[in-house]
Amino acid sequence: MSEPREKNVITRFLDKLGPGLITGASDDDPSGIGTYTQAGAVFGYATLWTALVTLPLMIVVQHVCAKIGMLSGRGLASVIKIYYPKWILFPAVIGLLIANTINIGADIEAVAAAINMFVPVSI
Repeated sequence: MSEPREKNVITRFLDKLGPGLITGASDDDPSGIGTYTQAGAVFGYATLWTALVTLPLMIVVQHVCAKIGMLSGRGLASVIKIYYPKWILFPAVIGLLIANTINIGADIEAVAAAINMFVPVSI
């Protein structure tokens, strides 16, 4: 039986990044694209400076969430349930549920609008 090969530097680096890099960087859902298009049409480059402020914050949030998941082997809600009282857990989970529901609804609406451009059917 042969011994397993040691991973090279690039493979180890990509293993540490995991899918979180792609997930965090690709906020390309239909509602996001629609929002970015509208904001770009209205404001142009005027709000581009906010990327300098928000990018480090997004990196830190993604990193902390990834570390919590890697170290605990649990999701964020499970960790909150274990370490914090229920009065913190329930608003966090309800807020997540509301935000995801609104986002899914906006995604469905954006997809329907795109389909309606090709198949003009009155709804």
